[in-house]
Amino acid sequence: MTTTTANGHNVVRRLTMPRVAPEFYQAMIGLDAAAHLDLDPELAELIKIRASQINHCAFCLDMHMRDARKHGVSEQKLDLLAAWQEAGDLYSEREQAALALTEAITELNNGHVPDDVYNRAAAVFTPRELGQVIAMAVTINAWNRINVATRQPPRAALT
Repeated sequence: MTTTTANGHNVVRRLTMPRVAPEFYQAMIGLDAAAHLDLDPELAELIKIRASQINHCAFCLDMHMRDARKHGVSEQKLDLLAAWQEAGDLYSEREQAALALTEAITELNNGHVPDDVYNRAAAVFTPRELGQVIAMAVTINAWNRINVATRQPPRAALT
């Protein structure tokens, strides 16, 4: 299916997962809900945006930038997220640890999650929180792969 966006670009969609694989899609919705449990909404959005930047998922970036603003994430944090390591103390230690862990989980082509990255996160999160950070990074990576594989356009492009 080809959709023409508001700016005149054509986007060729592939599958619509809820229609062709509804059981899988519902399982993803459940996974997403479970990953959000006991996780600060602002931190969750930073994790989702950072993984989506790495994975080049325009659909997820569009959605989660909007959600982050609704949850009160500052424009400065959103603007500098791609270079968070260079942003000094703009991001808290917990945010920095979660972002480093998210990047390591997302970029597995570099090998396993390094011990120093994992230990940094384990030092600032309870075991439950750490599990939820990992769950969020895994879940957004799955969503990114679904949306990139099916060429899901950002919603803003369709308006």
